Amino acid sequence: MDQPTLPVRHLVTVAHGTRHAPGNEVARELTVLAGDLLGVPATTTYVELCEPLLADVMAEVAAPSVVVPLLLSTGFHMSTDLPNAVDRAGVPVSLAPALGPDPMLARVQVVRLLLAGAQPGQDVVMVAAGSRDRAAVADLEQARDHLAAAWTGSVRLAALAGPLPRPVDVVRPGDAVSPYLLAEGFFAGRVRDECYEAAVVAPVLGPHPLIAELIAERARAAVLSAAPVA
Repeated sequence: MDQPTLPVRHLVTVAHGTRHAPGNEVARELTVLAGDLLGVPATTTYVELCEPLLADVMAEVAAPSVVVPLLLSTGFHMSTDLPNAVDRAGVPVSLAPALGPDPMLARVQVVRLLLAGAQPGQDVVMVAAGSRDRAAVADLEQARDHLAAAWTGSVRLAALAGPLPRPVDVVRPGDAVSPYLLAEGFFAGRVRDECYEAAVVAPVLGPHPLIAELIAERARAAVLSAAPVA
């Protein structure tokens, strides 16, 4: 069956960016998959630390586009950096919300936990990068609730920064850890280092097909919400 196409001619994704090259490749893989689902050309961009930068691509984009942030919560990038970059475009551009929180991400987290050896019913700690932004904290709490529903077990929340408790204060011996991170990089390394008491530390979300489907969903919804009503 043919996949539904997007009523714009270009998908642009934007990831945070990392100095860890394989982490940036995750964004590229997901972008290719989502572009195929939508039937449009797709470009991967970054906020910082890797090129091309979103602001530079927006300054040169020639076709109506939709920008989908590969971010797992709201925060400064969503409220300020990305809208400012999109404003540089000389053609219509729709900006989608962040990927998270969403139950589809929780489904991927469950897959990663099980593949890492976590057992159903085992206590889980979800560890995020963290943020001081109140809306971002609320997003992380909702993401924790999504994971608890998908895992059907206890899920506690920790973060590497911001007001939420640190992993060292939350993780107990025997726990499984689910990193709420899209790709490998600095934060993924910190999760492993700081969750040394955990029995299992699952991999990051990575380039899972469900995340590509979520990107496509975000793109379609952003375009439809921006379309004028006849």
